[in-house]
Amino acid sequence: MAETADSGVKERAKWDNKAQYLLTSIGFAVGLGNVWRFPYLCQIYGGGAFLIPYLIALVFQGLPLLYLELAVGQRFRMGSIGVWKSISPLLGGVGIASMIVSFLVCIFYNTILSWVLWYFFHSFQNPLPWSQCPLNENRTGYNVECEKSTPVNYFWYRETLNISTDIETSGSMHWWLVVCLASAWCVVYICFIKGIESMGKAVYVTATFPYLVLTIFLIRATTLPGATDGLVYLFTPKWEILKNPQVWLDAATQIFFSLSVAFGGLISFSSYNPAKNNCERDAVIVGVINSATSLYASIPIFSILGFKATNVYNSCLMENILDLTNHFELAEQNITLENYDQWFDHLNSTYPDQVASLTLRPCDLQEFLDQSASGTGLAFIVFTEAVIEMPGSQVWAVLFFVMLFSLGLSSMFGNIEGILTPINDLKLLPDWIPHEIKTAIICMICFLTALLFTLSSGNYWVEVFNGYVGSVPLLIIAFFEIIGVVYVYGMKNFSDDIYFMTGSKPNIYWKACWMVISPLMLLVVFVAYVVVQAQKHPTYPTWNPDYDKFPDTKAIPYPDWVFAIIILLCVVPVTSIPLVALYRLIRRVRSSDRSDLNNYCNEGFEIETQEQNNRKT
Repeated sequence: MAETADSGVKERAKWDNKAQYLLTSIGFAVGLGNVWRFPYLCQIYGGGAFLIPYLIALVFQGLPLLYLELAVGQRFRMGSIGVWKSISPLLGGVGIASMIVSFLVCIFYNTILSWVLWYFFHSFQNPLPWSQCPLNENRTGYNVECEKSTPVNYFWYRETLNISTDIETSGSMHWWLVVCLASAWCVVYICFIKGIESMGKAVYVTATFPYLVLTIFLIRATTLPGATDGLVYLFTPKWEILKNPQVWLDAATQIFFSLSVAFGGLISFSSYNPAKNNCERDAVIVGVINSATSLYASIPIFSILGFKATNVYNSCLMENILDLTNHFELAEQNITLENYDQWFDHLNSTYPDQVASLTLRPCDLQEFLDQSASGTGLAFIVFTEAVIEMPGSQVWAVLFFVMLFSLGLSSMFGNIEGILTPINDLKLLPDWIPHEIKTAIICMICFLTALLFTLSSGNYWVEVFNGYVGSVPLLIIAFFEIIGVVYVYGMKNFSDDIYFMTGSKPNIYWKACWMVISPLMLLVVFVAYVVVQAQKHPTYPTWNPDYDKFPDTKAIPYPDWVFAIIILLCVVPVTSIPLVALYRLIRRVRSSDRSDLNNYCNEGFEIETQEQNNRKT
């Protein structure tokens, strides 16, 4: 940032060009969820049918919220706390809530990137370490836990996480995860060391490279055997599933969280824009590209899922063919994958008792396609298992994990910005401390806090943070953002601001969404989410080799003390909203009381005048 020569006041940093701003905003919005959450929702909710509630949520909830945040950031040219304090001192807690949520998301999000680094480092080995089971301690056979599950599961749960059997068994910190976590935070710090100056350069790579890799995967994946089955599964709608209210709830939450609104990062990014800039066009571009990326990523993902399902289906048939060939003493190659159904029908009609006595596996391709996975399960289990079967598996593994790291790193930029800018607004750190030192302090605090996730129970805690930090708090923050702009700042004032920035006032669509549709949808989603969660005690999947259905995960309820922490994670981030409002009201009442006691006191007038001047500025 530059300084004015005459006043010594720091000027606000600016983007080098419009491309930097758009790439940074797109990189923040497009994250890991576009690759592993959206395809999962399409898979479990009827393929193409899920796109209907998803697009409705995008048009009436996602885009209006995105436009609102970009507009207020650009108009007030401040971070989240500064913006909401300028609109009304009573809303200062909204910015603080965004900062707390960004901090909590930072610590677990970068932990996922440390796991990505761990897999990336191992992707150069030949063969890939998750392609075969290791030997046991006596080196007389393979590891028992690995044989009972799969090499992919074993490498993830045991070699990477060394996971405990439940969340209450913490275990010790694992040095390899600590090293990877430190490496991930070092990369974030290096990219962010100069603020938007260094970050603006980094996004040229981090925001564009994932699209290159997705395109390469798209070309390769669509040529794999079984890819067509996966794509047909994706685009074949099951209309009856739209009757399930859970589909609409998940669609609304997915579009809301995937756009990264209410974190404060987008407000900060847009505050570095010129005063006159078409933020409406920016919002539409970012929102449409974000959703288009989800669809674009689903094509290679479902092609690979179809490839994996076809391999499992063929392996299942081959086992049955071997059993039938041995039992009926048939010549080899008589029964093939192509004529299996005809041979089975013939043998079953001729020798029904003998066929019934065999333990043949039920082989159904549709059932294998229905086996869903999301999040870490999709990235570190399903996809890595499919990569093993692809020629040149090391190359595809390296590309995949570099892509994931780039996606996550771009999102981390927005989360860090959502912490640093409010800290500067609150002046929690002295101005004489250089920006590099402030960034280092924040990264170090996040790193030390995230050491919780390097324990044996760390993966369970990541699931807790991932499932609850980015849910209720963001819905509440977004609701107060809309109410604050439309009903506190005023729709007329906001429309005038948009006219000043873009040259045209918002049309009836934007006004209707901001005044009625979007806050109503947020309220409905919030109430529905709370009702759904309140009807059941939350459970989590555990990896327990002693479980009688192992290698299936065992779902157990969270302990009461963990459930209390879940409630705190949902409530504590937003407590600043009522607390700051209450504090401001008390101060205002005390000021008015002093004014009544002293007829010559004009303190209340001074406070009100100062607030009006701030708003005008």
